[in-house]
Amino acid sequence: MSSDNNSKGIVLILIAMSLFSMQDALIKFIFEQSALYEIFFGRYLIAAIVLFIYLKFKGQKVSLKTHYPLLTFIRVSLHFIAFSTFFISITYIQLATANALFFSCPFFVSIFAKFFLKEFIGIRRWSAIAFGFMGVLIVLNPNFSNFEYRNLLPVLSALFYAASMTITKYTSDKDDVNTQLYYFYLIALILCGIIYLFMGNGQFNNTDFDPTTQFIFREWFSNFDYTWKFILFFGLAASIAFVCIFSAYIIASPSVVSLFEYSLIVMSMIPGYFLFSEIPSLRTLLGVICIISAGIYIYFREGVRKQYIASKIPTRR
Repeated sequence: MSSDNNSKGIVLILIAMSLFSMQDALIKFIFEQSALYEIFFGRYLIAAIVLFIYLKFKGQKVSLKTHYPLLTFIRVSLHFIAFSTFFISITYIQLATANALFFSCPFFVSIFAKFFLKEFIGIRRWSAIAFGFMGVLIVLNPNFSNFEYRNLLPVLSALFYAASMTITKYTSDKDDVNTQLYYFYLIALILCGIIYLFMGNGQFNNTDFDPTTQFIFREWFSNFDYTWKFILFFGLAASIAFVCIFSAYIIASPSVVSLFEYSLIVMSMIPGYFLFSEIPSLRTLLGVICIISAGIYIYFREGVRKQYIASKIPTRR
């Protein structure tokens, strides 16, 4: 890859990460007046429409045949759970902290690649993974006598997302990206429809619940005159970010552009500070440095060995 292509790829990644940071901040901003899965439904629907218009404009065909129907359903379900847990977590965790913990994803991807895809992981990368998880512990600062277990949600989100992306890598030998994209939005919208049937009318919500729990169970469309413009942005941001990331990983070296996904952590600090007065502690910053350092070293070792595993999988999508 030329340095010019790498520069273009980096710009595309930075655009995508800035969109994700704005999305996360706005979800945190409106969560007390909105419903989580209403946001999901609108985001997926708008993004699906925009992306398929884009594919039509580009003249790309979408095959409706998947060679892995069960794995496809599991892949989408894991992705759905991953971002359910992540968006729930940012309602009570600092934006930068939640994103930093989510960046434990490359560690899980490497582990899954070793045991499920039979990829070779050497002692240096195992050491980096251990160092990265040490950073996760530093950020979590566990006091087991009084530990908030819900603070683990961004890590669980990373785990589910890594599992989803591992399946994506496995099924990509027969299902191209357009087929995977089609079934992702189809299944995600079906899951949203099922959730709406069971709790979309707010039948499980209670005003005595804390704000985060109400965010999960609140009646859909109850504040739609307020939330629609945010949901429209979420859908447009998701589709534009996907195109940016997908293009970046095609035109530039994955081992280069993947490093710049960590800019999301810094970008999250800006709205976190100005909108929510969030200031990461020195301990959190130390843990973040460990997580980023470990991730960068894993990408570096993959580049040295020409064995791209974690670095070929976007950390946010």
